[in-house]
Amino acid sequence: MREQHFKDNFWNIDIISTAGYDSIIQHLNDGKRTCKEIEDFMKARATIEEKYAKELLGLSKKVCGHSEMKNSGIAGDTEEDNQTGHRGRETQGLRTQGNQTRKDRNSTLKRSLDVFKLQTENVSLSHLHLAQNMREEAKKLEDFREKQKEARKKVEQHMDALQKQKAAQYKKAAEAKKTYEQKCRDKEEAEQNMNRNATTSSSKQQEKLYAKTQQAKQTAEEADRIYSQNVSLLGKMREEWLNEHVKACEFFEKQEVERISTLRNAVWTHLNHLSQQCVTSDELYEEARKSLEQCNIQEDIEHFINLRRTGDKPPASVPYENFYNNQRSALTRSLPTAGRRAAAPPPPTAENDPLYSTVAEPGYSLIRY
Repeated sequence: MREQHFKDNFWNIDIISTAGYDSIIQHLNDGKRTCKEIEDFMKARATIEEKYAKELLGLSKKVCGHSEMKNSGIAGDTEEDNQTGHRGRETQGLRTQGNQTRKDRNSTLKRSLDVFKLQTENVSLSHLHLAQNMREEAKKLEDFREKQKEARKKVEQHMDALQKQKAAQYKKAAEAKKTYEQKCRDKEEAEQNMNRNATTSSSKQQEKLYAKTQQAKQTAEEADRIYSQNVSLLGKMREEWLNEHVKACEFFEKQEVERISTLRNAVWTHLNHLSQQCVTSDELYEEARKSLEQCNIQEDIEHFINLRRTGDKPPASVPYENFYNNQRSALTRSLPTAGRRAAAPPPPTAENDPLYSTVAEPGYSLIRY
């Protein structure tokens, strides 16, 4: 199938018409507007990515898992020492491990959360890089649009001048034709008038009519010469305009091909950046997932126990203590020890005398029966 081109499809039978040329220019203006819209779209998308990246970066700096178990007391007196009071416990062996990494001293969940925050920060930086790439692509598109605008401006100015000249020359040729036709009618009228009066007028009148006819004939010939000259000049200008119109159509078509190709590639590159960002984000998140796979629940339980243990012996049961038993125990402890005078012996009793007991005897009571 034969390819279509601008130079073959934007003509008009009216010599002063610019409809075909105007249609091309309108299309090019619409294309320039499309370039500007895509350029603005990329700039807006870059702004969105930049804003998202900054907010994500700020989020990655916020506290996340800060209170998760850390062996922060390992270099000095641990909380276990403070709570149990065993400050004499040896910590020199633990102090020698002060150079070990935070990773070794934290729980597995804490390490995973640290990696999660780090990769979130890396994702935010990758989005900042994406925003920068988008701005660079938008700048390239802007430069391309301005370059086409300047190149097209020269051709348009040249074509506008030619079209104005062609229109002006066509107007002059049309006026010359109108004058020529009028002079021809004047000549014919003078000749007819002379012929009608050839037999009825005097010789003097015939001479006047002849002179007038000759004058009209010369005027018509001059008008014919001017008209022919203007038509010839218009023909030359038409040929020049035709050649320049073809060149302009070829130039405009070339620009349109470049514009479509550039926009296609720009959008393609834009989508490639977005796809690559998805891949980069997934790779960074995969690092966080790998860290989570290393999270060991039992290890974290044991880590907490080793870090914060307070002892392995539960408290003894609280005994019941009788108040009076305590009094008798206290009284027993208050009896004189060996070396002191012994207590007086009980008085002798008769067979029918009542028995008395002392407070030291078991079962003594102040209650009277």
